[in-house]
Amino acid sequence: MTASPPASAGQGASVASVGCPFCGILCDDLEIERTATGLKVLKNGCDKAIAGFERQVAGAKATIGGKEVEFGVAVAAATQIIRAARLPMYGGLGTEVDGMRAVMSIADRTRGVVDHALSEGQFRNFRVLQTSGWFMTTLTEARNRADLFVIVASDLHKLHPRFFERVVCPKESLFADPAPTRDVVFLGQGLDTSAATGPRIGDAITLPCPVDQVGELISAIRAIINGVPLHTAAIAGIAIADVRALAARMQKANYAVFVWAPPGLAFPSADLTVHAVSELVKDLNKTGRAAGLSLGGNEGAVSAGAVCAWQSGYPLRVSYASGKPDHDALKYSISRMVAAGEGDCLVWLSTFTADLGPPAAKVPVILLGTPGTKSASPPDVFIPVGTPGADHAGRIVRCDNVVSLPLKNLGRSSLPRAADVLAAIEAAL
Repeated sequence: MTASPPASAGQGASVASVGCPFCGILCDDLEIERTATGLKVLKNGCDKAIAGFERQVAGAKATIGGKEVEFGVAVAAATQIIRAARLPMYGGLGTEVDGMRAVMSIADRTRGVVDHALSEGQFRNFRVLQTSGWFMTTLTEARNRADLFVIVASDLHKLHPRFFERVVCPKESLFADPAPTRDVVFLGQGLDTSAATGPRIGDAITLPCPVDQVGELISAIRAIINGVPLHTAAIAGIAIADVRALAARMQKANYAVFVWAPPGLAFPSADLTVHAVSELVKDLNKTGRAAGLSLGGNEGAVSAGAVCAWQSGYPLRVSYASGKPDHDALKYSISRMVAAGEGDCLVWLSTFTADLGPPAAKVPVILLGTPGTKSASPPDVFIPVGTPGADHAGRIVRCDNVVSLPLKNLGRSSLPRAADVLAAIEAAL
């Protein structure tokens, strides 16, 4: 059940064109060296990549009640807990495609509920997609065609540190030489604008309205574009003259791309902001070209949603309690279920970072996690598992949902795959 390192990943060897699984952008140009103490990022690594690849995981042991046990004993204990449960909950889901396939299999077998820890952000998008539809683009198309980026109420540099380097400010363009400049507009207070620099950037503008009022600003721009009179001096604290100037800039753009990160829209009714942006994109497409670009996928969230849809026909928040898949975006939210005391065991996956730990729960908690995973309280059973792309190979879906990318086995450790642990538990049920 352990993963063997590739021959090229021997100590002192470097591996090029490494895919990074630690945010949804999935940069695939890193160079990693295997050293006597672990992995070392040599080129193209952001803070997230360095923290993820270089984290020490050696010597991790399985535990039951905080006491170290043999791996097989921990698997047996986890199996016993799940076997006794009438409604097991499978949460966290910080894993790659094979790990998520294993989750869906055991959830089906045990009539459990499936939900990702970051799915609340995804449902800000899903509600809009399901009710009114949208025009969306991809990372590659935005990189090569956009001349105006509008960053909507999201601190992209914090969530996806290389987005500007890879998509907004690349040195080359597929369709023009020299690469043309593009303007960047930030909508919202407190956003990190430091990455919007360099020869590819034309104008960099910030309209610092409160982030929970960006939707009002977008709606005002729609009104201006559609010829609706606005009898006001300001919208969301922004002078109406500046709002009109931005509307004119959007109309003149050859290709405007509106970018947001669902986890960053952490305010009430944020889905209405996504809806307003999507409707503005439709308005602009009547006479020009515009698109949305949603950035997410950290902690394997996009992969979890994709595999859930492939396997069940539904987005996340699926229950197999009836013997067949059933979807309810409110009822099967595991965070809500745990808070309400529903379900009778929590199986939590967190294979990428130590930050995606399980919440405090009144039911037995089984944690399949990367060593050092933070937990609100000690899990009843902890089984250390490998990180896809560092400890074993894998496959993960990019944030724009158009490609899945391979992750290499860099031989950092011999920790098992989460998919194999889940398969062993399911086989023993």
